[in-house]
Amino acid sequence: MDSERNDYSQPGFSSEDRPPVPAQPPQANPPYSPYPSYQPYPQPPRRRFSGWRVLWGILFGLSVLANVGLFLLLVGTVFVLAGAGAGYGATVLREGPRSSRIAVINIEGIIDESQADNVYRQLKSAREDDAIKGVIVRVNSPGGTISASDRIYREIMDYRNEQGLPTVAFMQGMAASGGYYASVACDEIIAEPTAITGSIGVILSHFVFQELLENKLGIQPVFLTKGQKKDWPSSFRAPSEEELAYINDRLLEPAYQRFVSVVKEGRRKVLTGDEVTKLADGSIFVAEEAVTVKLIDRTGYLDDAIARVKASAGINKAQVIEYRRPLSFMDVLTAESRKTSLLSLDHTKLLELGSPKVLYLWHAY
Repeated sequence: MDSERNDYSQPGFSSEDRPPVPAQPPQANPPYSPYPSYQPYPQPPRRRFSGWRVLWGILFGLSVLANVGLFLLLVGTVFVLAGAGAGYGATVLREGPRSSRIAVINIEGIIDESQADNVYRQLKSAREDDAIKGVIVRVNSPGGTISASDRIYREIMDYRNEQGLPTVAFMQGMAASGGYYASVACDEIIAEPTAITGSIGVILSHFVFQELLENKLGIQPVFLTKGQKKDWPSSFRAPSEEELAYINDRLLEPAYQRFVSVVKEGRRKVLTGDEVTKLADGSIFVAEEAVTVKLIDRTGYLDDAIARVKASAGINKAQVIEYRRPLSFMDVLTAESRKTSLLSLDHTKLLELGSPKVLYLWHAY
């Protein structure tokens, strides 16, 4: 070709003297790019680590959390102040005329001072409602403390005497010991066919840690008392026969006699005093059995209890309501804080666990 000849047209060179052209290795075709001239943007140099940046980040995060906490506290305070006088709200269980109402008072779970306060507030709401024509005390409890059970009994009796309205106890699931104690304050007792009731009696329980402390842990508790009976009973030694007799006479017997007298008063129309004493041996009864021995009047369900109140009040229709404390914002915020862990037991809780308790409680619960 001419071009080849022209390339080597200088004197002293011929086509034979031309050096061979080295063969180029095959190259893969580069991928198609719509921007052939595109060059990657050079990466900026990596910034040096700064401890001050981390510190300021932590402080900023804590500041945000603190402001959120203050905001929630402010909102919670507003909720508490707004609902402080609202009392318990009425929830409709059965539709009917608002001019004739039947109130359902709930006793649920272990009976303690909080439960007694709850019953008081429910009955207070019923007192303030002129449309209430009767009350159903719905009980689902194995019992609890002596003082709280007696408080609930007295609250129901006071309501009956003040208002003069029919009051029916409805046992739902369980109304044993303190639960039965509260039920006999009513005019009539109805229980679900599968409900458990009875358990008229008193129980005292406490732990004895002597062997664990002395033999396992090598701990020797020391108590200084002035008065022979000051530490009777003690959780740090087994009680003597004298101590047991003393506890029975001073604690168990008075509480037991109180329970028996309450049942005699509440069931005086159907049971004699001797019959009550015979039944007051701590025995439990399924509802059908309880009807046979006259601890309760009949079996049935909530609608049967409603019908009995209507009949006693002389009304054909009624709106059935129950009182519930509305869930507040603070309840949600403090729900986790109320959980008790063995790791968070303080000396007050430990003392409570080790203290003897006299209870109107079905022990099998």
